[in-house]
Amino acid sequence: MKHTLVIASLLLASLMLGVTACSKRNETSAPTKSGLHRERFQKVIDGKQSDLFVLTNSKGVEICVTSYGARVVSWLVPGRDGKMEDIVLGYDNVQGYIDSNEPYFGAAIGRFGNRIAKGKFTLDGNEYTVPINNAPNALHGGTKGFQAVVWNTRQPDSRTLEFNIVSPDGDQGFPGNLGVKMVYTLTDDNELKITYEAMTDKPTVLNLTHHSFFNLLGAGNGSINDHLLTLNASRYTPVSDVLIPTGQIASVDGTPMDFRKPTVVGSRLDQNFEQLKNGAGYDHNWVLDRPASDAGTGKLFLAARVVEPRSGRVLEVRTDQPGIQFYGGNFLNDSFKGKQGKTYGHRSAIVLETQRFPDSPNQPAFPSTVLRPGETYRHICIYKTLVE
Repeated sequence: MKHTLVIASLLLASLMLGVTACSKRNETSAPTKSGLHRERFQKVIDGKQSDLFVLTNSKGVEICVTSYGARVVSWLVPGRDGKMEDIVLGYDNVQGYIDSNEPYFGAAIGRFGNRIAKGKFTLDGNEYTVPINNAPNALHGGTKGFQAVVWNTRQPDSRTLEFNIVSPDGDQGFPGNLGVKMVYTLTDDNELKITYEAMTDKPTVLNLTHHSFFNLLGAGNGSINDHLLTLNASRYTPVSDVLIPTGQIASVDGTPMDFRKPTVVGSRLDQNFEQLKNGAGYDHNWVLDRPASDAGTGKLFLAARVVEPRSGRVLEVRTDQPGIQFYGGNFLNDSFKGKQGKTYGHRSAIVLETQRFPDSPNQPAFPSTVLRPGETYRHICIYKTLVE
């Protein structure tokens, strides 16, 4: 009974936040530092008003976020020369996101981040089907995942955004009424801290994550193949030619999957290696080398570090999750026209998604993604920018 009341409370809070967000419509806003206009993000979508919110800190960092998909639209950070650049790909209006062939720019992902084989899984003897939107599989929660809905949003101060949503029983085929709360916090250490909490009234599966496309040279300013990447992972989960894990957990030793030392992202893309062919480059989950003493403690772990040598910009990713998906923008091309009219070409972004493993509901050897009534799903991810 207690978890049912919690879900009901989340629903009530969602409705109240929705009214608050809708009441702030502004048709004459001045542009943000990144050049975005708030009114271009105000649109009624499925009966709910979307909007644009701005986070700032004392260091001059600005992050703009739209409630449509709870997505990061822009992220201004300085380089070694002090010049500010927007380091995430995206659009300067909400319609761009609605119409895009890349629906995940900057978005919150759910109910299930990454792929589910053939869109099917069995839980407690019952089979469930999620819409196939990445044939022959379901990707990131199905056709209308959390990236395609307007989140109820509250901004208590200039550094914090609170989001919540109630995903009804049967949403995209998933069981259970699911209440989700996310908080985005921009700190004075130039960290974007994302915290997730969720509860359900029926057994379900859940794997939430964040999907910003980063280019530390600046969005639309070229390839990320010269970025240096470190992943604190000695193993990864190989995939088939349709990007579903084989069930193996393989060593990175002696392969192009070894990023334990800083490595130029594009330096090994031409190697004759089956996994690079299957992913058209890098689009894989790495198993993080968390200290055994951290198991079950919720401690944050440095999962990844990216360095852009020319600008000196650095991105660090910390999490309490067991895996991280590294995607190298393999399916971007010159048809993607983003903010300031810039083109987002092939491999012009790097995506780092902290997560449980892909297709976990069908892979019993992988960490469980099952969430049951009375349990609380928790997940923390921190993206930190710095200069060196």
